[in-house]
Amino acid sequence: MENESPKHRKVWLWLDERIGLSDLAKLVKKKEVPLHRHTFWYYFGGMTLFLFMIQVGTGILLLLYYRPSAGEAFESIQFIMTEVEFGWLVRSLHSWSANLMIFAMFMHLFSALMLNAYRRPREMTWLSGSGLLGLSLAFGFTGYLLPWNELAYFATRVGTEIPGILPVIGPFLRRLLRGGDDVTGATLTRFYGIHVAILPAIVTVVLGLHLFLVQKHGMSRPARAESDEAAKRTMPFFPNFFLRDLVGWLCALGLLAALAAYFPAELGKKADPFQPAPIGIKPEWYFMAMFQTLKLLPSHILGVEGELVGVLGFGLIGFILIAIPFIDRPALGAKTSGRLAAAFGFLLIFYSVILTYLGYTMSSTK
Repeated sequence: MENESPKHRKVWLWLDERIGLSDLAKLVKKKEVPLHRHTFWYYFGGMTLFLFMIQVGTGILLLLYYRPSAGEAFESIQFIMTEVEFGWLVRSLHSWSANLMIFAMFMHLFSALMLNAYRRPREMTWLSGSGLLGLSLAFGFTGYLLPWNELAYFATRVGTEIPGILPVIGPFLRRLLRGGDDVTGATLTRFYGIHVAILPAIVTVVLGLHLFLVQKHGMSRPARAESDEAAKRTMPFFPNFFLRDLVGWLCALGLLAALAAYFPAELGKKADPFQPAPIGIKPEWYFMAMFQTLKLLPSHILGVEGELVGVLGFGLIGFILIAIPFIDRPALGAKTSGRLAAAFGFLLIFYSVILTYLGYTMSSTK
């Protein structure tokens, strides 16, 4: 503050007295980032946050014109894309940033898994991050229906059938999601409320907790770097790491702009519940592995419905993923348990990539 003009210093002192800017400045200066050969993976956390901010900004702009009803939703999106100045660009940025954000979040989560960043005292950091991934997938699922086009309508009908497979509570969950027995305008209104009100409120709390825990415990080191005293090098978060983060954000913004300009989001045909489902109905890529698995399973496995086995299997995988900090215990041995967790993550990535690839190639050949 020594080199600032008296006017700027007065503004700083006025704000500092009321909101404690000097305390925040000390906190930022104190934060350090570990330096090792895996430091690159730390950038995906900031990248995910940046893309989420793009989602919020473009989503607010779309809300100014969107009308959440079966009779007007499609036309309102059509109006945004054809009549509103740069409306097509805003919608395309919203669509592409959603896909890139989920991709970056997957990378961030699995890099934390591979580097064993969930270990004590960061169990809650892992749980909050896993919760954010689940909430992001819920954002994608609820937002997919909002344009009320043909593909979104029938894909949502298929997607909301999956919880109905579960015994006892399945029919209740399906009706809860749909707002009735079938996908109707009530479903659209319900998904809209979840997408723009309920999920953002939950994300605000969970994201705030996650960022607080990252600040409190700092960024973790891999076990190998932790055991090597000579390798415990660090760099200041501000400005060193932050400027590198900023370069990544600018690259992401350039990629987003290019994707939105050359591959703008399409609208397709308006949904007609009385028409048969068109050929090639498929979910977004981040649900494709589950969708393809359910398609490939036989009708019955050991007397149990194949789809039920698939849903329970994915539920078990999700439970294991969440519970990893409590499964990876010192009693197993640090190296052994860490390798098991990394192997689980690698197999999960490999399986998801293969099934996603098969899903798109099989649908394109039909």
